[in-house]
Amino acid sequence: MALVIQAVCVGPLEVNCYLAGCPDHRECAVIDPGDSAQTILAAAAERGWRITHILNTHGHADHTGANAGVKKATGAPIHIHRLDAELAQSQWARDAAAYLGLSPSPPPDVLLEDGAEIRVCACLAIRTIHTPGHSPGGVCFHHDGSLFSGDTLFKMSIGRGDLPGGNPQILIKSIKERLLSLPGRTDVFPGHGDPTAVDFEKEYNPFLVDFDSR
Repeated sequence: MALVIQAVCVGPLEVNCYLAGCPDHRECAVIDPGDSAQTILAAAAERGWRITHILNTHGHADHTGANAGVKKATGAPIHIHRLDAELAQSQWARDAAAYLGLSPSPPPDVLLEDGAEIRVCACLAIRTIHTPGHSPGGVCFHHDGSLFSGDTLFKMSIGRGDLPGGNPQILIKSIKERLLSLPGRTDVFPGHGDPTAVDFEKEYNPFLVDFDSR
């Protein structure tokens, strides 16, 4: 089944929120609804899609700011890795949300583990890849040649490792071992900035130039 992806740039930090949907069943997941719930809902409605899941790549406020609004409108459950569930509810996250003018996230409904499969509809399953380093429970979501990398991997860059719970050495290890091992033609849809591909990042990302692909 071909995955249909629509990006919606939201919030003061210009987060890429993605609708990942099945055109046959007209159902979709929302990945990282960072702000502007009405804009996200309108994008889904324009395609005639029903939002069935809310997926957070990590617990930072700029990626969770519209969790409450989307959940209230759709009833879709919020998914986040168990190690970021506490981070998303922490006072630090609430202070960050207030500073950015965002809503704090409600508690999650589903705690993810590495390898967890999220079945968006009968023919669309998205796999969870745990990639700590930007945050303890940072994850990427993968489906058949498409990777939603959150703030783990960007085009020609990587996420920060200096925020609470972050670790730059662990982040690079996660990218090299968990993401660069994917097929080179895998399309990468990051949490900020332009899309890229695994083989491009292997060759040109200055943070990963010592990667031995043999």
